Amino acid sequence: MTRRPRAIDREALAAEIAGLSKLGIDELRERWKAMYGKAPSMELGRSFLTRAIAHRLQERAYGGLKPSTRRLLVRFGEESASGSSPKKKPQIRKAQPGTILIREWQGNAHRVTMLDEGVSFNGKRYRSLSEVAREITGSRWSGPRFFGLRSPVMENNHGTP
Repeated sequence: MTRRPRAIDREALAAEIAGLSKLGIDELRERWKAMYGKAPSMELGRSFLTRAIAHRLQERAYGGLKPSTRRLLVRFGEESASGSSPKKKPQIRKAQPGTILIREWQGNAHRVTMLDEGVSFNGKRYRSLSEVAREITGSRWSGPRFFGLRSPVMENNHGTP
């Protein structure tokens, strides 16, 4: 589709889109074929056909995607299909020295203070947040995950990569 819109009669467009809901499924399939150049899959339902036709009408009236956006989408589609899309690096938030992290665990709030080297918890110095998480839970955890510095999507159960 071209990006440049032609003169738009907004009321006529709105009426045409509203009229789609009154069409039968066979009429929608014919409309699709006229607009997209081929018959729609028989698996496509009325709701999808209506929305796709309405989208195409608006695209024709107001213009489509910019060429650069279309190229980007094509590239993403190709990368996705080939499985070669670059993997995102895990987002890790760093806590600065002096930051106090609070984590509620089994009804108790646990406060940890970040130090230049390690962390302070209950008046004792630990080398890492993971040691503190282990102290609190009794099991191995990723300290950054336990204290909310990592997204749970990045790691499996209990912080193991």
